[in-house]
Amino acid sequence: MRQRGERYWSWADPSLHCRTHDETLDDGTIIDVQVRLSSAGSTQMFIGVYASSGMHIFEEIRECRLGESMTRALAWGVGRARRVATETARHKGIDEQ
Repeated sequence: MRQRGERYWSWADPSLHCRTHDETLDDGTIIDVQVRLSSAGSTQMFIGVYASSGMHIFEEIRECRLGESMTRALAWGVGRARRVATETARHKGIDEQ
């Protein structure tokens, strides 16, 4: 079970339509990307990276570029989450040496 951080809880709003992408990477790291339309019609994004234990490693909230679709924002966010997870794994490997 994921242990959400403060950023997630400040972003969460179940009344807004949201699209999500959840993925478990080969090393067990979990990425969670969510995009939604704000009540004003702008696209907003949440990016979360979690250890296999569920502990949050990285959480970020982003306002998307004006006019950016939820589909395009979701694709960009998935790429960003994968890069963050890769960098985190690389630093973890260096720290353990």
